[in-house]
Amino acid sequence: MTPRRHRLAVAGVAVTAAIVVYGLATQVFPYHTTNHDEAVYLQQAAMLLEGRLFLDPPVTDAFRPWFFVEAGDGRLYPKYSPVPAAMFAVGKLLGSARVALALAAGGVVALTVRVGTELFDRRRGLLAGVLLLGSPLFLVDASVFLPYVPTTLWNLAFAAAYLHADRTESRASAVAAGVAIGIAFFARPYTAVLFAAPFIAHALWTLRELEREPLVRQGLTAALGIVGVAVALGHNAVMTGDPLRFPYQVFAPMDGPGFGLREIAGYSREYTPMLALRSNAEALWVYATRWVVGGALGTLAAVLGFAAATRRGLTPQQATVAGIAVTVPVGNLFFWGTLNTLGELDRAGDGLVHTLGTYYHVDLLVPTVVFGSVGLTVAWERLRQTVRRRSWASARHVAAALVLSGTLCTGLGVAMVAEPVSDNAAVTDRYERAYEPFEERALDDALVFLPTPYGDWLGHPFQALRNDPGYDDGTVYALGERQFAVVDAFPDREIYRYTYRGPWSPTTGETVEPRLQRVDHASGETVRQETTLGVPRFAERVSIRLASENGSGYTTADAAGRESLSLQLTLDGERAALTGEGLDRTVVPLADRERLVLSAFVDYGTGAGFTYRFELPVEADDGRVRVLTPYAEVCRDGRLCGGEAAYVPGSHEDGVWIETTLTTP
Repeated sequence: MTPRRHRLAVAGVAVTAAIVVYGLATQVFPYHTTNHDEAVYLQQAAMLLEGRLFLDPPVTDAFRPWFFVEAGDGRLYPKYSPVPAAMFAVGKLLGSARVALALAAGGVVALTVRVGTELFDRRRGLLAGVLLLGSPLFLVDASVFLPYVPTTLWNLAFAAAYLHADRTESRASAVAAGVAIGIAFFARPYTAVLFAAPFIAHALWTLRELEREPLVRQGLTAALGIVGVAVALGHNAVMTGDPLRFPYQVFAPMDGPGFGLREIAGYSREYTPMLALRSNAEALWVYATRWVVGGALGTLAAVLGFAAATRRGLTPQQATVAGIAVTVPVGNLFFWGTLNTLGELDRAGDGLVHTLGTYYHVDLLVPTVVFGSVGLTVAWERLRQTVRRRSWASARHVAAALVLSGTLCTGLGVAMVAEPVSDNAAVTDRYERAYEPFEERALDDALVFLPTPYGDWLGHPFQALRNDPGYDDGTVYALGERQFAVVDAFPDREIYRYTYRGPWSPTTGETVEPRLQRVDHASGETVRQETTLGVPRFAERVSIRLASENGSGYTTADAAGRESLSLQLTLDGERAALTGEGLDRTVVPLADRERLVLSAFVDYGTGAGFTYRFELPVEADDGRVRVLTPYAEVCRDGRLCGGEAAYVPGSHEDGVWIETTLTTP
């Protein structure tokens, strides 16, 4: 293949990778994935575009995004390095953050071809790029806003430049290698060290005779790599006040490499060497059989290629790239993140590995596809020799077998890619249902309170709902903490509450029924909530409980023959009083800030029934009271009550319905 044809072929494969990844990113992952780190990087990218390293929310407790750290003065900063976010920000400048994903994917493929060409020849290098393009792990993780493929881009740039400098004695390439590995270290330090370790060993080997030229080249690479390390440490100093303390350590001091107790965000495990061996062995098995191009056949091709290269005599450069297949798995033994991606080890398909693959092993694709290309060419050459030695009839049989095998392998490769794409598409369908209320109306001047199924975090799980870094553009999203302080910070915005009915579990096939509820804000010396509840046929009794932090009261109503039950809840600066037809007046005291709970159990007289439940945000101060429209639930399953049983207006046919208004008499 001539150099010109080779360059055109490489460009074609790289452009194909960019187009495929852009298509996957927009069509399969429009609402992002089950890994909620994506929202962190996208929030960080938006901050960088506005020149911010910190968020300064008006109410810190109500605006803390997932994986953000409080600086101590109310400001927030992400636990991650800004390098991947900066790459995504470049995409936004070009029109869409997903453009950055496409460009990174094309770059990774092109650089893989370059590495393969440096180690072997143009044909094998190009084939390595094609194999990478067919690998599910690459396609899926290149299509999402996670740092693994972007970091691989810098690692590969380092590898390609280093190998070129070693072959040609180019100092410019040595400089490029140093810059690339420095950026990779800034992006993901541990990942960069694992990737670079075999190259460091090779560099030391080249210095064994202390010749001037290798000393100069390796010195340039090392010096510029150290500059990257210095920049990373400087970033630490700005963010955490200590150059040797990374932001992720502030967020979760026990989340780094090592054995023993590991912990993050309230989740902890005792990470032992035996558990490390077991979890990483399972991860490597999943990688080798599901996430490599062609699954086990692709892994077998890589093994065959390495064996063939070894028989012919591995060059130091080939041995260096093969070393990545050692340092990456061994290094991941010391990090409990691989265990977390697998979920429960005894239950298949419940971890992030099911939809995103073994993303901590993305760099392992480099030696896999490079040596896989060697294995395939060796197998092809042996088949050609076999055909030449046989008679025409036998050759036809071999050719037929070859066509059949090629068809089967191609089908297997497509199936390996289709499975994770299909699984992620199914999750996206459930996300699409959950986000329907936001697609149906304009909310640029709205304040929306979000639920917290995974704790008090924004973007966890609702990644598509993110704030502008200045909180002054588009929709403002807030948690239910200090709601009145949030309302006061945005007095001119319409208020909504996003709720849903059903368990939030998109990976297990659950689909929620969402609601975007308009919220009224009433204040005065007295506020009244008028509530009417539907009473189904055969209901016999309604038991009502009103509870504040300082007391509770109970009353009952006869439900026989009723179609509805009207309740009046009157609140002033000191108390809340519940009245209604056929009810005993019930009074509870109010504190300065309350979350008043009103519940009504509709009893069918057989022990069966359901509960209407209301949570009212209340604030009393200086003889006045403020109230927001309550969060309303219909609890048929007590396990979902208090977050996943929202009342969604619909048909009154079953007799279960709610109407509620706030007034200031």
